[in-house]
Amino acid sequence: MNSIKIDFTIKDLENISGIKAHTIRIWEKRYSLLKPKRTETNIRYYSNEHLQKLLNIVLLNNNQFKISKIAKMSNEEIILQSRELAFNIAINDEAINAFKVAMFQFDKVLFNNTYHKLLHKKSFREVFKDVFIPFLEQIGLLWQTDTLLPAHEHFISNLIEQKIQLNTEKLQYNIENLNKTYVLFLPENEIHELGILYLNYELVLRGFHTIYLGQSLPLSNLNYFSESDMEICFITSLTIQPYDDKIESYFNEIKDLMVDSKDSFFITGKKVDKIKHLPSNDNIKLYNSISDLLKAL
Repeated sequence: MNSIKIDFTIKDLENISGIKAHTIRIWEKRYSLLKPKRTETNIRYYSNEHLQKLLNIVLLNNNQFKISKIAKMSNEEIILQSRELAFNIAINDEAINAFKVAMFQFDKVLFNNTYHKLLHKKSFREVFKDVFIPFLEQIGLLWQTDTLLPAHEHFISNLIEQKIQLNTEKLQYNIENLNKTYVLFLPENEIHELGILYLNYELVLRGFHTIYLGQSLPLSNLNYFSESDMEICFITSLTIQPYDDKIESYFNEIKDLMVDSKDSFFITGKKVDKIKHLPSNDNIKLYNSISDLLKAL
Protein backbone atom coordinates (compact mmCIF):
# COMPACT_ATOMS: atom_id res chain seq x y z
CA MET A 1 0.00 0.00 0.00
CA ASN A 2 2.88 2.36 0.68
CA SER A 3 4.76 1.61 -2.53
CA ILE A 4 4.33 3.95 -5.46
CA LYS A 5 3.18 2.21 -8.60
CA ILE A 6 5.06 3.47 -11.68
CA ASP A 7 4.17 0.84 -14.28
CA PHE A 8 0.67 0.05 -15.54
CA THR A 9 -0.81 -2.80 -17.55
CA ILE A 10 -3.22 -2.18 -20.41
CA LYS A 11 -5.98 -3.41 -18.07
CA ASP A 12 -4.97 -0.69 -15.59
CA LEU A 13 -5.33 1.89 -18.35
CA GLU A 14 -8.77 0.51 -19.22
CA ASN A 15 -9.89 0.73 -15.58
CA ILE A 16 -8.68 4.30 -15.14
CA SER A 17 -9.64 5.82 -18.49
CA GLY A 18 -12.82 3.88 -19.27
CA ILE A 19 -11.43 3.09 -22.74
CA LYS A 20 -11.45 -0.60 -23.67
CA ALA A 21 -8.06 -2.28 -24.01
CA HIS A 22 -8.99 -3.26 -27.57
CA THR A 23 -9.51 0.41 -28.48
CA ILE A 24 -6.24 1.42 -26.85
CA ARG A 25 -4.42 -1.19 -28.95
CA ILE A 26 -6.07 0.18 -32.12
CA TRP A 27 -5.02 3.73 -31.22
CA GLU A 28 -1.48 2.48 -30.71
CA LYS A 29 -1.33 0.55 -33.97
CA ARG A 30 -3.18 2.98 -36.23
CA TYR A 31 -2.14 6.33 -34.79
CA SER A 32 0.94 5.61 -32.61
CA LEU A 33 -0.70 7.59 -29.82
CA LEU A 34 1.01 5.48 -27.16
CA LYS A 35 4.25 3.58 -27.46
CA PRO A 36 4.32 1.11 -24.58
CA LYS A 37 7.37 -0.70 -23.38
CA ARG A 38 7.38 -4.49 -23.34
CA THR A 39 8.57 -7.11 -20.92
CA GLU A 40 10.91 -9.90 -21.92
CA THR A 41 7.79 -11.98 -22.60
CA ASN A 42 6.42 -9.26 -24.90
CA ILE A 43 3.68 -8.01 -22.53
CA ARG A 44 2.83 -4.31 -22.81
CA TYR A 45 3.43 -2.03 -19.84
CA TYR A 46 2.96 1.71 -19.51
CA SER A 47 4.51 4.56 -17.57
CA ASN A 48 2.78 7.31 -15.60
CA GLU A 49 3.42 9.61 -18.60
CA HIS A 50 1.52 7.19 -20.85
CA LEU A 51 -1.39 7.22 -18.42
CA GLN A 52 -1.50 11.00 -18.25
CA LYS A 53 -1.39 11.26 -22.04
CA LEU A 54 -4.23 8.76 -22.41
CA LEU A 55 -6.44 10.67 -19.95
CA ASN A 56 -5.83 13.87 -21.89
CA ILE A 57 -6.64 12.11 -25.17
CA VAL A 58 -9.90 10.77 -23.71
CA LEU A 59 -10.84 14.25 -22.50
CA LEU A 60 -10.28 15.70 -25.97
CA ASN A 61 -11.95 12.81 -27.76
CA ASN A 62 -15.06 13.10 -25.57
CA ASN A 63 -15.35 16.72 -26.64
CA GLN A 64 -15.44 16.52 -30.44
CA PHE A 65 -11.71 16.12 -31.11
CA LYS A 66 -11.27 13.28 -33.59
CA ILE A 67 -8.56 10.73 -32.82
CA SER A 68 -7.01 11.41 -36.25
CA LYS A 69 -6.66 15.08 -35.30
CA ILE A 70 -5.28 14.31 -31.83
CA ALA A 71 -2.72 11.96 -33.40
CA LYS A 72 -1.24 14.90 -35.31
CA MET A 73 -0.68 16.94 -32.16
CA SER A 74 2.59 16.97 -30.25
CA ASN A 75 2.57 15.85 -26.62
CA GLU A 76 2.79 19.50 -25.58
CA GLU A 77 -0.20 20.44 -27.74
CA ILE A 78 -2.27 17.62 -26.27
CA ILE A 79 -1.51 18.83 -22.75
CA LEU A 80 -2.32 22.47 -23.57
CA GLN A 81 -5.51 21.65 -25.46
CA SER A 82 -6.82 19.30 -22.79
CA ARG A 83 -6.00 21.71 -19.98
CA GLU A 84 -7.69 24.62 -21.76
CA LEU A 85 -10.69 22.43 -22.46
CA ALA A 86 -10.87 21.24 -18.85
CA PHE A 87 -10.84 24.85 -17.64
CA ASN A 88 -13.93 25.53 -19.76
CA ILE A 89 -15.81 22.37 -18.79
CA ALA A 90 -17.80 22.14 -15.61
CA ILE A 91 -20.60 19.60 -15.83
CA ASN A 92 -20.60 16.20 -14.15
CA ASP A 93 -18.87 13.61 -16.39
CA GLU A 94 -16.59 16.16 -17.99
CA ALA A 95 -15.71 17.63 -14.60
CA ILE A 96 -15.02 14.15 -13.20
CA ASN A 97 -12.65 13.50 -16.09
CA ALA A 98 -10.96 16.84 -15.49
CA PHE A 99 -10.54 15.97 -11.78
CA LYS A 100 -9.08 12.63 -12.83
CA VAL A 101 -6.54 14.38 -15.03
CA ALA A 102 -5.74 16.78 -12.19
CA MET A 103 -5.25 13.86 -9.80
CA PHE A 104 -2.87 11.92 -12.02
CA GLN A 105 -0.89 15.03 -12.94
CA PHE A 106 -0.88 16.46 -9.38
CA ASP A 107 -2.38 19.58 -10.94
CA LYS A 108 -3.85 21.77 -8.19
CA VAL A 109 -4.55 24.62 -10.62
CA LEU A 110 -6.66 22.40 -12.87
CA PHE A 111 -8.55 21.03 -9.86
CA ASN A 112 -9.36 24.50 -8.51
CA ASN A 113 -10.33 25.93 -11.89
CA THR A 114 -12.67 23.01 -12.60
CA TYR A 115 -14.18 23.30 -9.11
CA HIS A 116 -14.80 27.04 -9.42
CA LYS A 117 -16.36 26.57 -12.85
CA LEU A 118 -18.75 24.08 -11.25
CA LEU A 119 -19.70 26.60 -8.56
CA HIS A 120 -20.93 29.00 -11.26
CA LYS A 121 -23.63 26.45 -12.11
CA LYS A 122 -24.14 24.42 -8.94
CA SER A 123 -24.29 24.86 -5.19
CA PHE A 124 -21.57 23.22 -3.11
CA ARG A 125 -24.05 20.49 -2.08
CA GLU A 126 -24.77 19.77 -5.75
CA VAL A 127 -21.05 19.72 -6.58
CA PHE A 128 -20.43 17.20 -3.82
CA LYS A 129 -23.39 14.94 -4.62
CA ASP A 130 -23.30 15.19 -8.43
CA VAL A 131 -19.54 15.24 -9.00
CA PHE A 132 -17.39 14.49 -5.95
CA ILE A 133 -19.35 11.41 -4.82
CA PRO A 134 -19.25 9.69 -8.26
CA PHE A 135 -15.62 10.70 -8.58
CA LEU A 136 -14.76 9.22 -5.17
CA GLU A 137 -16.62 6.03 -6.11
CA GLN A 138 -14.40 5.75 -9.17
CA ILE A 139 -11.35 6.22 -6.96
CA GLY A 140 -12.64 3.36 -4.81
CA LEU A 141 -12.86 1.11 -7.86
CA LEU A 142 -9.32 2.05 -8.83
CA TRP A 143 -8.14 1.02 -5.37
CA GLN A 144 -9.87 -2.35 -5.78
CA THR A 145 -8.04 -2.96 -9.07
CA ASP A 146 -4.72 -1.80 -7.59
CA THR A 147 -4.30 0.86 -10.28
CA LEU A 148 -4.35 4.01 -8.14
CA LEU A 149 -1.20 5.38 -6.57
CA PRO A 150 -1.51 6.20 -2.85
CA ALA A 151 0.10 9.59 -3.53
CA HIS A 152 -2.61 10.42 -6.06
CA GLU A 153 -5.44 9.49 -3.70
CA HIS A 154 -3.93 11.52 -0.86
CA PHE A 155 -3.43 14.53 -3.13
CA ILE A 156 -7.01 14.67 -4.42
CA SER A 157 -8.60 13.76 -1.08
CA ASN A 158 -6.80 16.62 0.64
CA LEU A 159 -8.04 19.08 -1.98
CA ILE A 160 -11.65 17.92 -1.58
CA GLU A 161 -11.27 18.00 2.21
CA GLN A 162 -10.17 21.64 2.00
CA LYS A 163 -13.34 22.53 0.08
CA ILE A 164 -15.58 20.82 2.65
CA GLN A 165 -13.83 22.59 5.53
CA LEU A 166 -14.03 25.99 3.83
CA ASN A 167 -17.75 25.61 3.20
CA THR A 168 -18.36 24.35 6.73
CA GLU A 169 -16.50 27.31 8.20
CA LYS A 170 -18.87 29.70 6.40
CA LEU A 171 -21.80 28.14 8.28
CA GLN A 172 -20.38 27.94 11.79
CA TYR A 173 -22.11 31.11 12.96
CA ASN A 174 -25.61 29.99 11.96
CA ILE A 175 -26.25 27.30 14.58
CA GLU A 176 -29.96 27.30 15.46
CA ASN A 177 -30.69 23.94 17.09
CA LEU A 178 -28.85 23.53 20.39
CA ASN A 179 -31.14 20.85 21.82
CA LYS A 180 -28.93 18.07 20.51
CA THR A 181 -25.20 17.82 19.81
CA TYR A 182 -23.79 15.54 17.13
CA VAL A 183 -20.33 14.12 17.91
CA LEU A 184 -18.62 12.79 14.79
CA PHE A 185 -15.51 10.60 14.78
CA LEU A 186 -13.75 7.71 13.07
CA PRO A 187 -12.48 4.47 14.68
CA GLU A 188 -8.84 4.00 15.57
CA ASN A 189 -6.57 3.75 12.52
CA GLU A 190 -9.40 4.84 10.20
CA ILE A 191 -8.26 7.75 8.01
CA HIS A 192 -10.95 7.86 5.28
CA GLU A 193 -12.87 10.85 6.56
CA LEU A 194 -14.28 12.66 3.51
CA GLY A 195 -17.72 11.11 3.96
CA ILE A 196 -18.09 11.94 7.62
CA LEU A 197 -16.52 15.36 7.07
CA TYR A 198 -19.22 16.10 4.51
CA LEU A 199 -21.86 14.77 6.91
CA ASN A 200 -20.60 17.32 9.45
CA TYR A 201 -21.11 20.03 6.80
CA GLU A 202 -24.70 18.86 6.17
CA LEU A 203 -25.51 18.88 9.89
CA VAL A 204 -24.10 22.39 10.35
CA LEU A 205 -25.99 23.51 7.24
CA ARG A 206 -29.20 22.31 8.92
CA GLY A 207 -28.44 24.41 11.98
CA PHE A 208 -27.28 21.62 14.29
CA HIS A 209 -24.48 21.90 16.81
CA THR A 210 -21.65 19.49 15.99
CA ILE A 211 -18.37 18.44 17.58
CA TYR A 212 -16.06 17.00 14.95
CA LEU A 213 -13.35 14.78 16.46
CA GLY A 214 -11.93 13.40 13.20
CA GLN A 215 -9.75 10.39 12.59
CA SER A 216 -8.65 7.51 14.78
CA LEU A 217 -10.49 8.11 18.06
CA PRO A 218 -10.55 5.47 20.84
CA LEU A 219 -14.11 4.68 21.97
CA SER A 220 -13.12 5.31 25.58
CA ASN A 221 -12.90 9.03 24.77
CA LEU A 222 -16.67 9.13 24.30
CA ASN A 223 -17.29 8.59 28.02
CA TYR A 224 -16.69 12.30 28.60
CA PHE A 225 -19.68 13.21 26.44
CA SER A 226 -21.90 10.46 27.82
CA GLU A 227 -21.48 11.90 31.31
CA SER A 228 -22.51 15.41 30.24
CA ASP A 229 -26.00 16.91 30.51
CA MET A 230 -26.24 17.42 26.75
CA GLU A 231 -28.29 15.14 24.53
CA ILE A 232 -25.66 13.49 22.33
CA CYS A 233 -25.85 11.67 19.05
CA PHE A 234 -22.59 9.92 18.22
CA ILE A 235 -21.85 9.26 14.56
CA THR A 236 -19.09 7.11 13.12
CA SER A 237 -18.29 5.65 9.71
CA LEU A 238 -16.79 2.18 9.21
CA THR A 239 -14.90 2.13 5.90
CA ILE A 240 -11.68 0.16 6.43
CA GLN A 241 -11.51 -0.15 10.20
CA PRO A 242 -12.12 -2.16 12.26
CA TYR A 243 -10.92 -5.17 10.27
CA ASP A 244 -13.46 -7.94 9.81
CA ASP A 245 -12.03 -10.08 12.62
CA LYS A 246 -12.36 -7.15 15.06
CA ILE A 247 -15.63 -5.57 14.00
CA GLU A 248 -17.93 -7.65 16.20
CA SER A 249 -15.95 -6.84 19.36
CA TYR A 250 -15.91 -3.16 18.34
CA PHE A 251 -19.69 -3.18 17.96
CA ASN A 252 -20.04 -4.84 21.35
CA GLU A 253 -17.98 -2.03 22.88
CA ILE A 254 -20.41 0.46 21.40
CA LYS A 255 -23.35 -1.49 22.81
CA ASP A 256 -21.75 -1.48 26.27
CA LEU A 257 -21.17 2.25 26.00
CA MET A 258 -24.82 2.86 25.13
CA VAL A 259 -26.44 0.65 27.78
CA ASP A 260 -28.91 2.75 29.82
CA SER A 261 -27.79 5.82 27.93
CA LYS A 262 -30.13 8.68 27.01
CA ASP A 263 -27.98 9.29 23.94
CA SER A 264 -28.03 7.73 20.48
CA PHE A 265 -25.38 6.23 18.22
CA PHE A 266 -25.49 6.20 14.40
CA ILE A 267 -23.16 3.95 12.43
CA THR A 268 -22.71 4.23 8.68
CA GLY A 269 -20.26 2.94 6.08
CA LYS A 270 -19.70 -0.10 3.90
CA LYS A 271 -18.84 -2.34 6.89
CA VAL A 272 -22.32 -1.92 8.37
CA ASP A 273 -23.40 -5.09 6.55
CA LYS A 274 -20.90 -7.00 8.73
CA ILE A 275 -22.82 -6.14 11.94
CA LYS A 276 -26.46 -5.96 10.82
CA HIS A 277 -27.11 -9.52 11.96
CA LEU A 278 -25.87 -8.86 15.51
CA PRO A 279 -28.19 -8.10 18.46
CA SER A 280 -28.33 -4.36 19.08
CA ASN A 281 -29.61 -1.68 21.45
CA ASP A 282 -32.65 0.49 20.64
CA ASN A 283 -30.54 3.65 20.63
CA ILE A 284 -28.07 2.32 18.01
CA LYS A 285 -29.03 2.83 14.36
CA LEU A 286 -27.26 1.41 11.30
CA TYR A 287 -27.17 3.04 7.86
CA ASN A 288 -25.56 1.68 4.70
CA SER A 289 -24.55 5.11 3.45
CA ILE A 290 -24.29 8.72 4.53
CA SER A 291 -27.12 9.50 2.10
CA ASP A 292 -29.37 7.06 3.96
CA LEU A 293 -28.42 8.61 7.29
CA LEU A 294 -29.15 12.13 6.03
CA LYS A 295 -32.60 11.06 4.87
CA ALA A 296 -33.34 9.79 8.38
CA LEU A 297 -32.31 12.99 10.16
